[in-house]
Amino acid sequence: MDGFETILYEKKEHIAYVTLNRPHALNAYSVQMRDDLYEVLRAIKDDDEVRAVIVKGAGDKAFCAGADLTEFLTAPSATEARQIRFRRDIWKLFLSIPQPIIAAVHGYILGSGMEIAACCDIRIASEDAVFGLPEAGLGIIPGAGGTQTIPRLIGVSRSLEMLLTNRWIPADEAHRFGLVNRVVPKGEHVKIAEEFAFRIASFYPEAVRRAKEAITKGLDMSLQEGLELEKRLVLKRESSDVL
Repeated sequence: MDGFETILYEKKEHIAYVTLNRPHALNAYSVQMRDDLYEVLRAIKDDDEVRAVIVKGAGDKAFCAGADLTEFLTAPSATEARQIRFRRDIWKLFLSIPQPIIAAVHGYILGSGMEIAACCDIRIASEDAVFGLPEAGLGIIPGAGGTQTIPRLIGVSRSLEMLLTNRWIPADEAHRFGLVNRVVPKGEHVKIAEEFAFRIASFYPEAVRRAKEAITKGLDMSLQEGLELEKRLVLKRESSDVL
């Protein structure tokens, strides 16, 4: 799978690599990137050979510095620019991927970049990583799920502080908040993400997928509903083993 304008995609040893590839624009999220990601994520979702996914950014300055403001500035309105992006629900697709997704982030992780990272299951950050939600300062609000995913990761108060004051936080603070799983030396984030991915890929894939499903879906349920979901997934595994 190749020929994309804004991303690179490769697959090796059951690991899918998705690289945001607009380093000249700090990997800013554009309509074309939306389309490219949509095609790649749909393919990953249906590919039983893929057991784990790594999402990373090209270049040495940013994972993704947010939405491409040149598109916003040339659109008749910010609302219309948003409506164009909403024509493909990339964020719902991200969250529906059954395989574990690991974000390997560095440099600037802002706006849409932070929202992409929040849609992943595990986040490995280089020590130079900086996270921010600058939307309010631009007269808009996050439109890629950030008002919902990020509070679930770091809590309501911290999310509101970041969004309403446009305070950017460094990697060590993001780790204390629970936004990232690990902070690693500069340049080591992809290597550590690969260690996670290969370990995950070494396990029985259906067990991994069902464990992810139990946790991610269970978070939006009552405890009793979550326990019932877990039971159904356990019995589904056992019945498939018998067959």
